[in-house]
Order: sequence, then C-alpha cells, then structure tokens
Amino acid sequence: MTALTGTGTLLRFALRRDRLMIPVWVAVNALMVLSMPGTLESLYDSPADRADLLRQMDTNASLRALIGPVFGDSVGALTAWRVGVYAGALAAVTGLLVVVRHTRDEEESGRAELIASGVVGRRASLTAALLAAGVANGVLALLVTAGLADRGAAGAAAFGLGLAGVGVLFATTAAIVAQLTESARLARGLTAAVLGAAFVLRAAGDSARADGSSPLTWLSPLGWLENLRPYAGERWWVLGLFAAAIALQTTVAYVLAGRRDVGMSFLPTRPGPASGRLGSAGALARRLQRGAVTGWSVGFLLAGVVYGGLTDGAADLVRDNDKAREIFERMGGTAGLTDTFLASMIGMLGLIASLYIVGSVLRLHGEETSGRAEPVLANAVGRLRWAAGHLVIAFGGAALIMLLAGLGFLTGLGLVGDLGDRAGPVLGACLVQLPAVWVIGGLTVLLYGTAPRLAPAAWGVAGAVLLIGWVGPALDAPRAVLDLSPFGHLPKLPGGEMEWRPVLVLTGLAVLLVAGGLVGLRRRDVTT
Repeated sequence: MTALTGTGTLLRFALRRDRLMIPVWVAVNALMVLSMPGTLESLYDSPADRADLLRQMDTNASLRALIGPVFGDSVGALTAWRVGVYAGALAAVTGLLVVVRHTRDEEESGRAELIASGVVGRRASLTAALLAAGVANGVLALLVTAGLADRGAAGAAAFGLGLAGVGVLFATTAAIVAQLTESARLARGLTAAVLGAAFVLRAAGDSARADGSSPLTWLSPLGWLENLRPYAGERWWVLGLFAAAIALQTTVAYVLAGRRDVGMSFLPTRPGPASGRLGSAGALARRLQRGAVTGWSVGFLLAGVVYGGLTDGAADLVRDNDKAREIFERMGGTAGLTDTFLASMIGMLGLIASLYIVGSVLRLHGEETSGRAEPVLANAVGRLRWAAGHLVIAFGGAALIMLLAGLGFLTGLGLVGDLGDRAGPVLGACLVQLPAVWVIGGLTVLLYGTAPRLAPAAWGVAGAVLLIGWVGPALDAPRAVLDLSPFGHLPKLPGGEMEWRPVLVLTGLAVLLVAGGLVGLRRRDVTT
C-alpha cells in the first residue's frame, strides 16, 4: 500500500459531499465575473469614457486600494480590474473551505480515524482534499475562460488561470494550517487571516503606486493576480509564481502530515483550567464562538472605515456617468449620490453578514455531528436551552457586527471631514439590514432542526442571496428576481424613506422560521 492508496475513492466521496457547496460558490464567482463585461460596456461605451476612467484611477489612491489599478482601457482589461481582487478572494475562500472540511473537520469528528483503519494511504485524505479544491477552481477557470473568450482568448485564459491559481494557493495554505491546529474552526480562521493580510498588503501597495510595482503588492497573491495583467499585455511568467508557491506549500503540508498522528496537531489546544468555569449552555456557546464573533467584528469595523473614507472618491467617479449612477441607485435608492453610495455599500455588508449568521447557526450542526453535543445533552440541559445559547450568539452577533460596521462608516466619514449629520441615518441603515439577515438565519435554523442532513444547504441559500444582491442590479434584473432575496424588500437607507411594514414582516418571518426549527429539533433524534 502506498501513501496515496484510496485517493480516488476519497476524492469521489469529497465531491459527492460538496455537490451543493462547490457548484454554488463557483457559480456565484463565475456569474459575478461574466456579468461584468456587459455592465462595463453600458457604463463606459466609448474609448474616451474608458480613457477618462483610467486617468481618474491614476489619481485616486483610495479607490486603487479598494479595487486595484487599471492597466488597459479594453472591456476585458476593465473586467479583470473591476472584479479581479474580489473574484480571487472568493476563489481563495472556496479553496480553504473545501480543504479544511475534508481534512481537519474529518479528524475532529473522528471519521478520519475510521477511514484510516481501512486500506487508505497516509496522505490520501490530504491529497483528495487538495484535488477537490483543484477541481472547484479548475471549473471556475474553464467557465471564466469560455465566458470571456470573445473578448480575447489570451486574456480570458490568463484571467481564468490567475483566479484558479489564487484559489489553489490558499487551498494549500489551508492544508498547512490544518496540520498545525487541532481545531477546524481555528484552521479556517487562521487561513482567512492570511487572506485578509494578503488583501491589506495589496491595498497598501496599490494605494502607493498606480502601476502595481510596489513591493507590498508583490508580497500578496492577490497582487500577483492583478500583475498578471489579463487583456493588458499578459505577463505569463507570473503564473510561475503561483506554480512555485503551490508546489512549495504542498510539499510542506505533506511533510507535516507525515509527522503527526491522526487527530493531533503541531500546535495542540491549550488545556483548560482544572476547575470548570462554564456554568451554563450559553457560557459554553460564548466560549466556542467568541473567536468567530471577534474576527467578524474587526472585519466589519475595518470595512466600514474603508468604505466610509472612500465615499467622496467613489461618488466623484460616477457623478458624471449616468449609467453608473443608475446601477448605484438600483442598489441604494435614488437619494443624493453620497447617500446612495453609502446605502449600496451598507447593503453589501448586510449580504455578507448573512454568511456570518449561517456559519454561526451551523455551529449547532457541527457540535451535534461531531458527537460533542451528546454529552452536554446527557446532563440537565434541554435541547432548546442548548440551542438557544448558540442562537443568541448568531442573531445577536449579527446585530453587533452591523452596528460596528455603522461605527466604522462614521469613523471613515469623519476622517475625510464628511460626517455632517449622518450619524443617526447611517447607524439606522446598518441596523435595518438585520431583519433580512435574520431571515437567512431563521431558514438555517429550520433546515437544521427539521432536516439536519440538508442543513449545509443554507450555504447555497446565502450564496444565491449574494448573487442576486451583487449581480442583479448590474444586470437590471426584473423586480420579481430581486424580490426573491429578503434584502430586496428593505428600505434604501440612508436617504430613502423608512418603511416599517417590510421590516416587521421580515422580523416576524424570522421568528416563525426559528420557532419551526426549534420544534423540529425538539421532536427528532439527536445524531449519534
């Protein structure tokens, strides 16, 4: 038996388990990219408009930090500029989620030990996880290449391969981190922190130099992606950086995997105190989820500061472009341009908050399927009280991160001297996103409580909502499509009129969904 025996079987099993998650994440990413050329053609329909955009970006350091520099005025080059950083980050998230799910998650649940007792090589599980991430990013590369080929085959291939390179690179990063940590939650958090550092390095470098030549930019894989320059004189040698980094990190992951026992790690979890201090199910839930809440809180606060500071620059960029202004108005309402931009950015953070609440609610599913919930419920702890501890963190945490996003917006606006009397309206706009976020959380509770095998499908729901919210306004989708998302019914604040009816209806719907999920949890058997 070799170290890779059984890899094919494990790969098929991994793809079968992820038959919903991978297609949804890849589809959201591909559609975000492929919807952009048509949108850009309608926004900048003449060479003069595109040349003017390049001149503005050369002098707007804050927007370069957010999106990246522009290297060409063709529609293909503008597409790679507009969505490259975020499509690359989404590909990275897909890669890290897949690898951690099929490595550390499997070990944490005990399934890896059962699999290892069969005719399975020592590195087969890790190889299968990396191949599954490679399949996901390979499909993304094919879709992007085929979809953009009419804009130029070379540029389309470069962009598709660059996105796949970022995704696979962070998949190998997750493979290393999964060997170092004993917790899947910590592995995901640390890999996400590496991705966040890559974004910050790229942003700092791009804000300093408009040609992407800053050393800070070259320290980031996201900077490599933009310096690949699809549709702007492709630098094919940059793909060699991805290949070298992937090969190096894969080798490190394999070496580490061969030097530890199943279930163990190089950075073991620190033992707890001799006498317990967690006196309730709620305290246990807070202890388990405090890291995730802290990470999301810091991220939303910083995002608010960045977007708040960019408000004036972004408003100036679209002020003289009627079609660009129309898209922002479809996203954020028809108030003044500054308020419209704020509303659209706050709405985008609301969409992202739906990912937080899905992950937080599904912590219940993880505790149950890993067997950790059973000992807790065997004591004098009822199912509803156990679940309530996590749900308070999930729903209350969503309120916390949106409030911190609002404070971040106000800080950013204050730094550029444009705060005025916006404090109340901006905080209200952030909090008004909560009913829609809670509906997504309520649906997750319902799936978990009544059909636990389908609970991970909540990620697909969140992905669909993101797709509608991000791509729908750009494509001028019909109202019926936009209304499929709970966010489509919210008032456009700040600047628009407050409408209490949809807010109350969505809040009531969230309550009903949570109640239905808890009733289902109380009546069904616990997974053992």
